[in-house]
Amino acid sequence: MTIRVATYNLHGLRDSVPALTRVITAARADVLCVQEAPRFGRWRTRRAALAAAAGLAVATPDRAGGVAVLVGRRTRVLHAESHRLRAFLGLERRALAVAVVQAEGARLAVGSLHLDLSDPARMHHAAEAVALLEDVAARHGAAVVLAGDVNEHPHRPAWRYLAGRLSDCYAVAPKGEGLTFPAARPSARIDGVFAARGTHVVSCGGVDAAIADLTGASDHLPVVAELRVGH
Repeated sequence: MTIRVATYNLHGLRDSVPALTRVITAARADVLCVQEAPRFGRWRTRRAALAAAAGLAVATPDRAGGVAVLVGRRTRVLHAESHRLRAFLGLERRALAVAVVQAEGARLAVGSLHLDLSDPARMHHAAEAVALLEDVAARHGAAVVLAGDVNEHPHRPAWRYLAGRLSDCYAVAPKGEGLTFPAARPSARIDGVFAARGTHVVSCGGVDAAIADLTGASDHLPVVAELRVGH
């Protein structure tokens, strides 16, 4: 079967929430990894309200790092956890949100990640996140999918590390230009979905939504990967 896994930096809901809701709905994601989700001031309520408005539910329990995993109606959550990644002096604390999900027999361990602008922190956290996610996947007999805002270009070390351990879904089966930042005039691909090798990537690209909504919802564009998992 085909599962749609998406990633989207929400820009802290500082832009048009109605536009954001329409874009998330248009993504038709079975699993949505988000970054810069609300983490202060009624953060649980705000996350839940956004998810519900788009026909999704929040799967992960923690606010750490502003990352979370949301799921659609045909997706069952088997397990969820969050991990604070290694602290770097003077830098924002980063985290990995993980949900083990099942949809029509396919089981995935999906992680949402937002890497730092600092090169050393970004590289360390990329490796740390993969190790944590692989451990969860092994415990639950699931295939690994890691998605998020990498904050660097595909030729840089952290992205190359992720694409070496997992498959860069857009590189495997590109759909559209693939650029994700800045939303108004995209010139860089810094957001991605990475799946375990052996997972069949049907396509990976943007969301078919109104330009006004895409530019008004966030400073990033979402990425959706269609993955074929299982028989």
